[in-house]
Amino acid sequence: MKRKHKKYSRPKRPYDKTRIDEEAIIKTEYGLKNKREIWKADAKIKLMREKAKMMVKAPEEEKQKLFARLNSIGLKVNSLADVLSLDKKNYLERRLQTVLLRKKLVTTIKTARQLIAHKKVLVDGKIVNIPSYVVPIAFENKIKLKISGKRLEEMTRKIKGEKKKTEIISEESDSDKLNNGGESNEWKRSGNNWK
Repeated sequence: MKRKHKKYSRPKRPYDKTRIDEEAIIKTEYGLKNKREIWKADAKIKLMREKAKMMVKAPEEEKQKLFARLNSIGLKVNSLADVLSLDKKNYLERRLQTVLLRKKLVTTIKTARQLIAHKKVLVDGKIVNIPSYVVPIAFENKIKLKISGKRLEEMTRKIKGEKKKTEIISEESDSDKLNNGGESNEWKRSGNNWK
């Protein structure tokens, strides 16, 4: 049986105020559950940097394979300097949770996480229930929501910034009012009473 190893390492200074404040901002911006998710993203970026450092003396073909692999997950990289300049925010931008928000399929980052956890998101026709899933460029346009009926209408209305049908009170044009003898057929509200 394989022994499980941690995919991250904790910060060396646990009570560094600047780091804690920075992580709190990142946590709210990307809708993360806890700071461990930030540390995991940091560890992934650290691995990529280490691979890039080892590739300095490697042949050009191997470098191009590394760049192709990183470009396939959406990290725009063309040189070793680009790989070394990657940040945890670049990696967090490629998470399924963030991609849903950037593509405007949901209104908030928390909604995105909830839909993913409830198995309402399809990537390339398959259900993905992991918010930290890194979306490859090839599948970015194949993301769909598995919602139907009223819920789908409600979400699309929220995204477009429209109001509910019950909240919309249509106004008749002047020509319609003239046709009705100056009276309008619409509901009017004054105070708490409907006329």
